[in-house]
Amino acid sequence: MIRPGTIRLALVRHAPTTYNHQGRMQGARDVPLSAEGRKTAARWTVPAELAGFTWQSSPLERTRETARLMGIDTPTIEPRLIEMDWGRWEGRLIDELRAELGAAMANNEAKGLDFRPEGGESPRDVQARLAPWLAEIADTGQDIGAVTHKGVIRAVFAQAMDWDMTGRPPARLDWTAAHLFAIDDHGGPTIERLNIALAGS
Repeated sequence: MIRPGTIRLALVRHAPTTYNHQGRMQGARDVPLSAEGRKTAARWTVPAELAGFTWQSSPLERTRETARLMGIDTPTIEPRLIEMDWGRWEGRLIDELRAELGAAMANNEAKGLDFRPEGGESPRDVQARLAPWLAEIADTGQDIGAVTHKGVIRAVFAQAMDWDMTGRPPARLDWTAAHLFAIDDHGGPTIERLNIALAGS
């Protein structure tokens, strides 16, 4: 049950790209949707319970195209919604890096929120980047939807669940669904409802 007066934030991950199909880390690279990804996004629409939300998008093409195909007209472009920067690892396969870096990679992955790709951002950095944006949402009085990226959604989810990103996630996230958060007066997120089906998906 949504509390009266609560500011709501709905997050949707973009539809698949060729990098997603191949298991490559794309990060801030402007990789477009694949042909299959375009078909997927064209089947999605904004769920009825998110009607009336004001929509924003990451600046990357894959999010902007997903929004357009979903029927979201001219979302506001919000640079802070860009994917986590994977630095020099962008375009690489995670299994290749694990084989190449061995124990160093395992130790890095075990850091959870402080995991850092070479030359890139950590999830904690993403949370810090998003904090002023979340605080601004708290001040708007307007429910916000955003088409964004897995790393961004995980960062908000981890903050909402007080999860340090080590071990198993406290809940399963469906990356073809919307995830709804409540934003408090200081920009702090809590879970309202996860895995809201995108109509027609």
